Amino acid sequence: MNHPLAPPKVEQLLKTAGPRRYGVVTATDGLSIKISGLAGHASLDDTVLISTERRTANKRAGGGGREVRAKIVAMDGELVTAFAYGSLAGAALGSMAVLDRGGGYALPSEAWIGRIIDPFGAPMDDGVLKPGEISAPLERAAPNAAKRKMLGSRLSTGLCVTDTLLPICRGQRIGLFAGSGVGKSSLLGDIACGVECDVAVIAMIGERGREVRAFIEDTLSPEGREKSVVIASTADQSPLAKKRGAHLAMATAEYFRDQGKQVLLLFDSLTRYAEAHREIALSAGEAPSLHAFPPSTFRTIASLVERSGPGEEGQGDITSVFSVLVAGSDHDEPVADMIRGILDGHIVLERQIAERGRFPAIDVSRSVSRSLPKAASEEENVLLREARAILRAYEDSETIVRAGLYAHGADPQIDRALEIWPKLDQFIADKTEMGVEDSFQRLQAIVHGGKKQHSTSASANALSA
Repeated sequence: MNHPLAPPKVEQLLKTAGPRRYGVVTATDGLSIKISGLAGHASLDDTVLISTERRTANKRAGGGGREVRAKIVAMDGELVTAFAYGSLAGAALGSMAVLDRGGGYALPSEAWIGRIIDPFGAPMDDGVLKPGEISAPLERAAPNAAKRKMLGSRLSTGLCVTDTLLPICRGQRIGLFAGSGVGKSSLLGDIACGVECDVAVIAMIGERGREVRAFIEDTLSPEGREKSVVIASTADQSPLAKKRGAHLAMATAEYFRDQGKQVLLLFDSLTRYAEAHREIALSAGEAPSLHAFPPSTFRTIASLVERSGPGEEGQGDITSVFSVLVAGSDHDEPVADMIRGILDGHIVLERQIAERGRFPAIDVSRSVSRSLPKAASEEENVLLREARAILRAYEDSETIVRAGLYAHGADPQIDRALEIWPKLDQFIADKTEMGVEDSFQRLQAIVHGGKKQHSTSASANALSA
């Protein structure tokens, strides 16, 4: 039987069988709300639906209120604290709160591929979105550590640098560390289109609304979109909606992985996910720590990241790239520092490289793929070490060459670095459609083959370009 105070929309959203539980709003600070009457019935992470009324002329004329969905984040005695997914404007003391235990699941399906979806599983593009028949929990444990597979074979990525110097293996988790405006979105688009996978799940968490459409229409190719599920939670949405969007993306990736598919997860960005968690945790009363991030931040990030990676036997894998925003190009700030330790490698985008016009602006010397050396043969590893040594020698000599303090012939290693660096730098920017073997052959030709085409003076000029 319907409760007389429950608005029709609330009744439609409730999917829980059995008696329904009602509470009353007793306090709010505009972000979180305190609710009495649910003690003994509500649990952490349950959802409540709150009826609000706007005191306007429309209301006096018969206009209705609206319903706000909120998630329970803390409990204290007779009171529960909930964080709203949307604006609490119109909520008042005494507003009705209805407990809904059906909010922690999604219903992904094959019909989601090629679509743009909001944090609640509703379509953001045109057309009806058909739900699946299998419930996927938004929050679940990672695969059993003793049963999950090892990293798989090396993937062809369509980019020479990630085919060779920074390989990505099936099931690997890579961090993409970048400041603003250094080509992060373009690199993610290249990876989405180039990496071998059955399905790509793209999570855009806290992104500007304009950037969502720009990424889909300009950065992501039609071929990339045809195999992608895009889940977007924009910057104007609440921290809880951003976290839900992240969990929905992971649950969707897990759904396809459990079907035996190879999944590529592109998560942009893990920093905004951490910031959303910080806002929720502080409102729930957790004590702030370094840079105001509460102690639970590391565990929360690790719990999400660990759900990706290799599946158990008989399942597919989730190969993932998590972008990390580094404020002021500080790669040692708290979130970046804690994330590096839980990933299988990191790719650093450097602003100085972007400013001289080379994209992707990857700083190979500061980037690491932990799939090496196992991902390459002994011969390939020798070549990769030699290429890295050339890059390092060039970078170490850059200052004295710019200052005109280096004389050709003084150091054979520096002479060789100045000779090879321009071609190696171009190689890092190159794309390939021929696969990993072609990328290694091209790197071999640069490091060992061909006649010298760049004099020391020409290389020095390249330094000052």
